[in-house]
Amino acid sequence: MFAVTSLTAIALLPGSAQAIGGGGTKGGSDDHGNLNASATHSQIVITYPKGGGGSGKKGNLASIDPNWKPPACWYEPVFTPEGLKSFVKSSGGDGDVGIHEYWAGTGLWTDHYRDGKAETNMDDASSTAPGYKRYNTGKDGYFWRSVAPDESDPDSWQCGRIMFWQDADQVPKIPHAPTPKMLADYAYNQVKVPETKIELKPETKSTVNLPTWIWLDKGTFKDVVVRAALPHTGLWAETTAKPVSLHLDPGTSDAETSPASGTCTFNKDGSIGTPYKPGDADQTPPCGITYLHATNGSPYQLKASITWKISWKGFGGTGGDLPDGTFETTQDMNVQEIQAVNR
Repeated sequence: MFAVTSLTAIALLPGSAQAIGGGGTKGGSDDHGNLNASATHSQIVITYPKGGGGSGKKGNLASIDPNWKPPACWYEPVFTPEGLKSFVKSSGGDGDVGIHEYWAGTGLWTDHYRDGKAETNMDDASSTAPGYKRYNTGKDGYFWRSVAPDESDPDSWQCGRIMFWQDADQVPKIPHAPTPKMLADYAYNQVKVPETKIELKPETKSTVNLPTWIWLDKGTFKDVVVRAALPHTGLWAETTAKPVSLHLDPGTSDAETSPASGTCTFNKDGSIGTPYKPGDADQTPPCGITYLHATNGSPYQLKASITWKISWKGFGGTGGDLPDGTFETTQDMNVQEIQAVNR
């Protein structure tokens, strides 16, 4: 028997395959023996050619486009014929045949993948999935299965086909098949950037009507490159995040920023603003905040966010831009009011 949860999905239409080349080494059950794990586990390999190391707190970017989201689901190769046969024999046939479809018992697997019995896909049209003979033993290729990082995402139901066959070195031409752009989107969600730790002068307490100088030393923020590669397909993409500006939100409307937009751009050497030096109290900082009213028991919440420009390149000369991302940190800002200031 198998458990199926009913929900409307987008119909997936069958299609021919697109040759891509460079399929990699052919694996068996050792490489693809994880079908009895959740279909939330992807084979995509993430590496960090640049900017992935270092110490300190890091976090994921938030896209400035509220409509952007990483891919909810896709298909990828899971088993060779020998690997699937070995899985059915060793596991007793308990595992995910799709994101929202779990087959328990050897009979379902052998009926469909060994003995040629047709089954029903979990797509909107409940289309028919033709059966296979002897797990396609002797053929060169892979059985592909749907993957969803978050199976509770309603959009994950768009990948409704049960595990299906595809010849080696080819990607199926169906909705939600992997593409370089999809891998770039996936890599976007794996970008880790350092927290926005800004330098302040004064460091702990500002004074009403006197500017607080803000700066970032050069080298604090560098480009981050994330590479996503899908084994046995030849597909890959690299997503690059480049820091371009620092935006300041004083935490109160009773403040003025410098520049007036609150956005401080990077200097040519990779720094932002100018460090405070003795005697600069009367100067307007290139990047800073002037508070107009003192805090009264509760500090202002100063928000500092770095904007990162995102681009990508991938297999077959593909590439382009993705929505800018931001990473924001908040820190307390106490402001005092004094009657006279000696400079």
